[in-house]
Amino acid sequence: MKKTGFISIVGRPNVGKSTLLNSILGTQIAIVSAKPQTTRNRIAGIETRGDDQFVFLDTPGIFKPQNTLGDFMVKTANSTMQDGDAVILVADVGYAPGEVEEGIIRYLKQSDTPCILALNKVDLYRREKIAETIAAYAAKHDFFAVVPISAKKGKYVDELLDECAKLLHEGDWFYDEDMITDQPQRQIAAEIIREKILRTVDKEIPHGVAVVIEEYTEEDGLVRIRAEIFCEKASHKGILVGKNGETLKRIGSYARADLEEMLEVQVYLNLWVKVKENWRDSQRGLQNFGYIEE
Repeated sequence: MKKTGFISIVGRPNVGKSTLLNSILGTQIAIVSAKPQTTRNRIAGIETRGDDQFVFLDTPGIFKPQNTLGDFMVKTANSTMQDGDAVILVADVGYAPGEVEEGIIRYLKQSDTPCILALNKVDLYRREKIAETIAAYAAKHDFFAVVPISAKKGKYVDELLDECAKLLHEGDWFYDEDMITDQPQRQIAAEIIREKILRTVDKEIPHGVAVVIEEYTEEDGLVRIRAEIFCEKASHKGILVGKNGETLKRIGSYARADLEEMLEVQVYLNLWVKVKENWRDSQRGLQNFGYIEE
């Protein structure tokens, strides 16, 4: 009998939600970086094992928004949590429940949605600290299960999936068996480029960057991609381009390597940088860059 279910992955920024999703799937569909607020849209990752199909919904971290883009990200996270049949709350095992986690727990109590607590980064802490954090969360909510994990190293991820399988319901699958995401390749390409910007450029500039794929064509053994990188200030453009274009070349080189690995073909990548002032505070700007509330 086939089983399936939508499971929302939620938590504060930078706790490892996207890393966990990539670890479950065994490949990268969600971008990750050391900078918080990396994920902006809801991303579906599909894992099919035997008769079970898990549809994991990765979400932006929940935080106090400071602009229109931040409002969009928090609304996306909250609505995705409501869409799931179950929830995985990802939290850093080194910290007790905070305002974000308590807000999620309040929703769980009101909705009666089953939740698995995934305490991430266990490889960084002693057993005593892990036990202390488990006790702190257990005092707040009756979780369906508590699974300490290391998403980065893939430790205990299979045990987490075993618990998720108990929350699936009988029914036809929503996706073909060989699908791993509902994201189109153009969107994944844009996110890979944005990830390389996050990893290459410091400070606040990456948070004001959007990537739009203007051209995506496939030929025999070759994919041609033309992408426009939008930033908010002319000074930011100068930093993104770099002296003699070196920074932009480095971003392109890193992105091309990942794209070729993902697509298994040669990639010709053409990057351009443009300025769109204060787009993060413009509803029209968000819509133009694909941040549209569903």
